Amino acid sequence: MPRSSAEKCDLVMDRRCLGRALLARQMLLQRHDTSPARVVAHLVGMQAQVPANPFVALWSRLVDLDPAEVDRLLLQRRAVRTSLMRATVHLVDARDALVLRPLLQAVHERTFTGAFGKKLGEVDRAAVLAAGRSLLLAAPRTTAELAELLHPQFPAAEPDALAQAVRYLLPLVQLPPRGCWRASKQATWALTDEFLAASAPPAEPSLDELVLRYLAAFGPASVADLQTWCGLTRLREVVTRLRPQLCLVHDEQGRPLFDLPSAPRPPGDTPAPPRFLPEYDNLLLSHADRSRIVPQDPRIFNKLFADKGLALGALLVDGELRGTWKIARNKARADLTIWTLPGMRATDRQAVGVEAERLLAFVEPDADDRDVRFAP
Repeated sequence: MPRSSAEKCDLVMDRRCLGRALLARQMLLQRHDTSPARVVAHLVGMQAQVPANPFVALWSRLVDLDPAEVDRLLLQRRAVRTSLMRATVHLVDARDALVLRPLLQAVHERTFTGAFGKKLGEVDRAAVLAAGRSLLLAAPRTTAELAELLHPQFPAAEPDALAQAVRYLLPLVQLPPRGCWRASKQATWALTDEFLAASAPPAEPSLDELVLRYLAAFGPASVADLQTWCGLTRLREVVTRLRPQLCLVHDEQGRPLFDLPSAPRPPGDTPAPPRFLPEYDNLLLSHADRSRIVPQDPRIFNKLFADKGLALGALLVDGELRGTWKIARNKARADLTIWTLPGMRATDRQAVGVEAERLLAFVEPDADDRDVRFAP
């Protein structure tokens, strides 16, 4: 009887090998000469709570990024900003906006109930969503507009809870210029199916496809990793169903990880150049066990969120989280400040400085004065 793929490729991978595999699939070991659309699709979307974040994330992965090309994806409705994995805003291609949202509806319902359920009270959710859909069919709306228009119909509920019910529980997209390069404005929402009716062919949602695409972009991974990425639970049965197609890997502690047999798994000593990632990049948020990228000390990861509750960008050196960064603009001057962990080699520091200067020139091309500095 033929052996399954999982039986054929039983491997043991240490932390560095797992890290290099993740970097390869995240297109961070080397810059790629391809289109932003292909990167967004391969990564199953990119975190986009902060409108500029996908541009920095794409810049770190592409040989030459033209921001206007990303803008065209949004303006031509080939890509959209919508709430998906973990009920957070992502930049995704049009097909994924339609295919992934039904799979992730339970995540949005759970998130809404936890944050706003009590504020909605005993109001009939179905009636609220029907009213919200009617309002959005008439015209795109901001969250504040939804709250103002819905509250007279449902006075027993808090206005913001009514608006958030529509935002979380109906599939919506943010309209451009929100998310465009240097042209972003307040988020204005439209119904996903109406907005994409003419630009994306219908496709059947599939949890199997979701798992396989996750492994292609984030593997090798455990079931817990997969669930951390998307926010869904009880996905073990999906992985079990797919197991004949998968490669079984074990980490140094003997924990089973699943992977695609043909996916790249470069050696642990493969060079990994410095990379600047934006706040909330999925590289750092899509595994229950982050040790392949984040050193064991949890304070390192927590520092990313130490700037008065606001996230900082992440600096990778030799494939690990080794610092944070932030750009500040004051009139015609732009400064990129880098906070690094102790012990960085002089050669790494120099390479980080060169990469930082390139990033600052990309983000702030019209600044008369630009400076990169390493903070204590």
